[in-house]
Amino acid sequence: IFNLYRKMSHSAAKKRRQDNNSSGGGSAQDSLYFQSYADVSIHEEMLADTVRTDTYRRAIFRCAAALAGKAVLDVGAGTGVLSVFCAQAGARRVYAVEASSIAEQAARIVRQNRVEDRVQVIRGTVESVELPERVDVIVSEWMGYALLHESMLNSVITARDRWLKPGGLILPERAELFVAPISDLVAEERLNFWDTVKGQYGVDMSCMAEFARSCVLNGEIAVHPVTVEDVLSHPCRFAQLDLRTVTLEELKRVSGAFCCQCFGSSSLNALCVWFTVTFPAEDMPPLVLSTSPFKAETHWKQAVLYLDEPVDVRQDTKVEGNISMYPSEKSSRYVCIHVDYTVGEHKQKSKTFSIPDGHSEDT
Repeated sequence: IFNLYRKMSHSAAKKRRQDNNSSGGGSAQDSLYFQSYADVSIHEEMLADTVRTDTYRRAIFRCAAALAGKAVLDVGAGTGVLSVFCAQAGARRVYAVEASSIAEQAARIVRQNRVEDRVQVIRGTVESVELPERVDVIVSEWMGYALLHESMLNSVITARDRWLKPGGLILPERAELFVAPISDLVAEERLNFWDTVKGQYGVDMSCMAEFARSCVLNGEIAVHPVTVEDVLSHPCRFAQLDLRTVTLEELKRVSGAFCCQCFGSSSLNALCVWFTVTFPAEDMPPLVLSTSPFKAETHWKQAVLYLDEPVDVRQDTKVEGNISMYPSEKSSRYVCIHVDYTVGEHKQKSKTFSIPDGHSEDT
């Protein structure tokens, strides 16, 4: 019962967050965005994601030598869990910058964990706050759906340019984007449903098929888990970001080419996009947080881009093209994805996708 309630509350919170994000522009848009993070369900969802939170904890403690006696900036600190991890790992001072009212709860959590002598919660945006010193380390959990939804990476880069010492550490320091063709059987079943109504009830509704196709295979970025069985090829990396060097100008459009070869015969009806982020560690292999369908599920799930029409593929059929990701004109915190793609010998097609208004995760 608790898990069902949690999923329902998470969906409601995400819907409020997306509704807020769709209103206004500029500073008003940002204000609504930050207000949405005052809801407890969003933070509950992120902390309940053990893959996410445990990976950050491990990454921070693996960097204990680099953190010892150093100053840290936590960008978008939320409840302050990463700031507490940094203090526990030996940081001298942690500046936990949070723009939403959840900062009040973060301060309580800091006191309850008896690290108030090292963690200072600062209410405000990282673009506007002033720190008493430059920092040795920046830590942030900034990733959104399809990596770039919410545009929080821009704040991390601004913080890097304003406050990070030369040669300083960024956790995580690298992000990569991947794509693979998939056969989404749920979507296929929905499209075939209207042909089954007559046999069930004696009423022919097959004429609904075209309308259903326009609704299901639309231009919205669907966010839901993709099973390994649905993936039709090895993944292809189409973009990577080095947080030590990437610029705000470069984040205006993140793009790259892809080429995949299908495993066998199937009906291809969508492309699946996911990301990884990598944490550095001295004298140890890098630690990777992956949102791949081949790994344990995270709250980010995967981004699914439905093609206008399913295409039959077979062994070694090539699926290739280019993907571009950029902020929506309607709301700079919404991500749009444009894909030019070719399947086998078919003519190249193009489609642009966006996060729908009032988006909430599937329950």
